[in-house]
Amino acid sequence: MRVTLGESVTNNHEGSINRKPFRQQVALPLEFYSRETVVVAKELLGKALVRHVQKSVVLEGRIVEVEAYRGRDDPASHAYRGQTKRNKVMFERVGLAYIYFIYGNHYCLNVTAKRESEQAGAVLLRAIEPIKGIKYMLRNRGEKEERAPTRVEKVAPLLHLTNGPGKLTEAMQITGKLNGADMTDCDSTLFIGEHAESADDLQIVATPRIGINLGKDRLWRFYIRDNRFVSRRYSR
Repeated sequence: MRVTLGESVTNNHEGSINRKPFRQQVALPLEFYSRETVVVAKELLGKALVRHVQKSVVLEGRIVEVEAYRGRDDPASHAYRGQTKRNKVMFERVGLAYIYFIYGNHYCLNVTAKRESEQAGAVLLRAIEPIKGIKYMLRNRGEKEERAPTRVEKVAPLLHLTNGPGKLTEAMQITGKLNGADMTDCDSTLFIGEHAESADDLQIVATPRIGINLGKDRLWRFYIRDNRFVSRRYSR
């Protein structure tokens, strides 16, 4: 698949793995993540991020924005200068949660993904579209429910609920305690599975990654075109 700056493309799932329907809450398998990091990033769009916070409480969001980070060939990656105590999960096997604290106020969630020949790689989940457990997400973000919202108000707060890496981790109660969690295990409290809607015809926009000083020429940020829950849209 060839993607150019700001271009909308059809996700044809080259090298996709056959998977069971997400209604059974089956996590994406190890093989899904054992491919080139940028390919995995694009194919994570439309998938479902699932978080079990209590026995009967499930939070779920559709992944709508991601960024790919490779290893020693990517100057914007945490893995660029080699393995450290902070980034060691990026060098371990694929399908693991790589979570770090940034700017002294929020966590970022990544999932490790790379070819066997690569040393390190991960995909940052930048934004999700809230699907299930929304009232719990609102509480986690500190939103108040003092009165019944109007039809417009029901939609507006949700647009800013999980449209950023720090917002989605706060909404879904994801902290550093989950660093290294196996996201290929549906018995885990955090995993990624198929979404009920087909993702075969998603229109994907590719742009430079956000908040980096190096590697700005790599168009490795991807989001679903026209989705209202992305953190920001691309403008030339």
